[in-house]
Formats: sequence, C-alpha cells, structure tokens
Amino acid sequence: MDKVFIKDLLVRGIIGIRDWEREKPQDILINVTVYTDTTRAADSDNISDCVDYSALAKKVQSHAEAAQRLTVEALANDLARICLETPLVRKVVVRVEKPGAVRFAKSVGVEVERKRDE
Repeated sequence: MDKVFIKDLLVRGIIGIRDWEREKPQDILINVTVYTDTTRAADSDNISDCVDYSALAKKVQSHAEAAQRLTVEALANDLARICLETPLVRKVVVRVEKPGAVRFAKSVGVEVERKRDE
C-alpha cells in the first residue's frame, strides 16, 4: 500500500478541558498519512485518480479549527473519519499534538490508526 502524507499542518483551534484552554485558540499540530494504491494515478497522471492532498488538508484544517473538542483523542478520531470518507483512502494514521501543553515537553498528543472497514 502506498502513502500520501500531510506533514506538520499547524492550525489554531479550541481544544482542552481546562477553562483557560476554552477561551482562545491554541496551536494544534496535525500529521496525516493516508494509505492508497497510486498505481492508477501513476499510469494516468490524472488528479482524478489521486488522493487530492490539498483538498484533504483543507478539510482537516477546517474541522480542527471549528470542532472545539475537549480531547486530542476525540479530534484525532474525527480527522481519521474525515480522511476515510475520502475516495481511494483505505487506511489512515492521524497524529494530533498540542505543542507546549506539558512543561519541559516540546509537544504531547495522540496518534490513531483506522481502516476503512472499521
């Protein structure tokens, strides 16, 4: 299975359980790897046979900015579902991080892996 990835997509949104986290948007770092078969896309060289990573990134960004989830777990699962709704995507790995959320740590977060048949 081939991979298409979106690396270090930085968005700003409301996420967290503490009152101060609900007051203003904070940085959310998102990485997405979708698994697909690129054979047909390589043969045709036609975008309609590809996973459109630009369109997918816009959907991921839009949802992350608007969702106002309490947990990174919930947001990561939302984003995995969105990715799996994309034609040609068979599997996805989504990592959602909150940079600077824990003192002395560069980032903390969650990574989920989902398949279309789950």
